[in-house]
Amino acid sequence: MKETIRIGSGAAWWGDRVEPAAQNAAQGDLDYLCFETMAEATVSAAQVRARRDKSFPGYDTYLDDRMKAVLPACMKRGTKIITNQGWINPDAAARRVAVLLQELGYSGVKIASVNGSLITEHVLELTDTIMETGEKTSTLKSTLISAEAYLGAEPIVEALKAGAQIVITGRVADPSIFMAPMMFEFGWDPLDHVKLGQGTGIGHLMECGAQVTGGYFMDPGFKDVPEPWKFGFPIAIVSRDGSAIITKVAGTGGAVTLQTVKEQLLYEVHDPANYLTPDVVVDFTAVKLEQVGPDRVRVSHISGKPRTPTLKVSIGCTEGHIGEDMFFYAGPGALRRAQIAKKVLEERFKIVKLQAEDLRIDFLGLNAIHGDATPADAPEPYEIAVRVAARTKTKEEAAKVGREIDGMAVSGIAHTGKRVPHQDRTREVIGVWSSLVPREKVPASVTYIES
Repeated sequence: MKETIRIGSGAAWWGDRVEPAAQNAAQGDLDYLCFETMAEATVSAAQVRARRDKSFPGYDTYLDDRMKAVLPACMKRGTKIITNQGWINPDAAARRVAVLLQELGYSGVKIASVNGSLITEHVLELTDTIMETGEKTSTLKSTLISAEAYLGAEPIVEALKAGAQIVITGRVADPSIFMAPMMFEFGWDPLDHVKLGQGTGIGHLMECGAQVTGGYFMDPGFKDVPEPWKFGFPIAIVSRDGSAIITKVAGTGGAVTLQTVKEQLLYEVHDPANYLTPDVVVDFTAVKLEQVGPDRVRVSHISGKPRTPTLKVSIGCTEGHIGEDMFFYAGPGALRRAQIAKKVLEERFKIVKLQAEDLRIDFLGLNAIHGDATPADAPEPYEIAVRVAARTKTKEEAAKVGREIDGMAVSGIAHTGKRVPHQDRTREVIGVWSSLVPREKVPASVTYIES
């Protein structure tokens, strides 16, 4: 058994950059390269797209780009790939990767696809209460699009034990993707909550990619990092005892410091003593961080508590539509013209009887982010974009927003700047709710193919 393994990050979300992943694959001397590309609404959005577009394969739309960028180096170096880019169709993603491998001349590569997280058909039977509201999940029946439970690392470990070099999953908890190699390589028991607490803590540091190497951390003049245009993605050198050194490829931008690691350690952690995951409840309260060299931070003494008997379920539901568009003013008096334009639109929406659940008219550059909390004496900007958005029950009502904004081009205020209208300025709203399901009710399955 190995005493240390090197795990690299390949993505922190669907839209992340590809070049740092290729850099890790080629120069990181990795045992594993892990891609995390899902957000809370990813599965629901994919289901909506699949309903509209029968040609949509159901997996990450950037799967080809990422795999083409890293497969040659990973195959040459023997680096295994773990990714949740399967979204709502891990099997199709596995078949596509097999084709890409064949095109590159690699045959006989074992690929595993992990299914079981999608429980849409049974979610109302398996769950009881909406965590955010306390209402019954049965109230979501008429609007339900999809439901997926957050699986843990065990099915990935099963695939690795079976000899898979590439493992593609659907919904799996973000840190589990990175912890699975530790469980496999070090033989950790899935009920050893101390070891799994450490491994999940390391996975939590890795899951957001460049956030631990300076991305999102950087605030010019307060928290500067070098060469942010070429942030390197992190690499974890993990020891059998669960401690790890977080680093990155030499020569890449960004930095790995006590500050960057501390910020990511606390990211999205509501209770540092009880960070809930499918595999373990992580306890960060005794964590020890040490700067052991340039761009090298040692992480140790993370612990854990026994895993919960339930898994979190993310439930996506339709919640109407949004109509959205914007127009612009610049120069002296821009704010004054924008304020009058807002009044004009509010009155015109009454004339066309816009039925909106919510209506926002924001001035980008002045109050769009802080809203009513914007200081009354905020400096007047030189230019303003007026963003208008309405949430409605129907697509037809949402379309009224763009129609009235088109009218501002020549039936509005002086010097109104307007974009060329595109055909559809509406989008369906997907609400995401949470519930809990007994873990034994969500069995995972693993399928294998070869290139």
